[in-house]
Amino acid sequence: MGLSWQQGPLSTGAIGRFLVPGALPARLLYAEPLRRRMRVRFGGTWIADSEDVVLLFEPGRYPVAYFRQADIVSGALEPMDRTTQHADLGPSAWFVVRAGERIAQRAAWQHTRLPPCASELEGRVAFAWRAMDAFYEEDERIIGHAADPYHRIDIRQTSRKLVASHQGRIIADTTRPLVLYESGFAPRWYVPRADIDESGLKPAANQTFCPYKGICSYYDIGDARLAAWYYPETYPEVRRIANMVSFEPDAVTVHLDGRQLHLEPGQTVIPHGPDRELTVDEVLPGRQQ
Repeated sequence: MGLSWQQGPLSTGAIGRFLVPGALPARLLYAEPLRRRMRVRFGGTWIADSEDVVLLFEPGRYPVAYFRQADIVSGALEPMDRTTQHADLGPSAWFVVRAGERIAQRAAWQHTRLPPCASELEGRVAFAWRAMDAFYEEDERIIGHAADPYHRIDIRQTSRKLVASHQGRIIADTTRPLVLYESGFAPRWYVPRADIDESGLKPAANQTFCPYKGICSYYDIGDARLAAWYYPETYPEVRRIANMVSFEPDAVTVHLDGRQLHLEPGQTVIPHGPDRELTVDEVLPGRQQ
């Protein structure tokens, strides 16, 4: 997603290339000011509040927010007798995070001997996403990981013909799908319910969440597990696809204008990073505060 994840320009699976004459380093890291107010909540209180956050992008990871120590509540960080080695940024010292009686072990870190090229991170601290109660931009909670300012979603209406079938049975037939273009992903096609034979859809127990779209539910189709998905309620920015169904082309047969679609290499979402243990329960209505 965005710059460094999935097939973004800094990811290991990038689909484009930099037009330069020489070879680039195997790993490119990028840091920039977030230019948004970000806050961290832990133990029922705000432990960090800053308008001077730096985002770090590194290959294969979601962006990570780094805070000035001056913007972190005094006493919230307790040094640990633990040091790890970052492949590019050198030694990392770890902290216990404390708020009142609440304690989280190994919940924040700081790179202590940065190379000269990484001076933007000097003296800054990052919090382990899963260890904190919540992260906010202004008064809105940010789910899953720090929002990537280069991640974009565009939705377009189209009159192209889409047919989804499984083992010879037509499940969907439409000339009015919506196509969703999302940074780092191939286009995804969403079909109106009226153009679907819903008797072929069996609700699956799985639920996942997308930090940019919301909670996702799934269908099995015959023996094809998790062959389709939909967002019962989406975030306002992508409300046009709410309750529409998209079909996975590696699970069922999907034709677009007569051409069979296939899941492109690098399109499978692989959970990654300390934030990926976040559960769906934490993003359900009523759990935002």
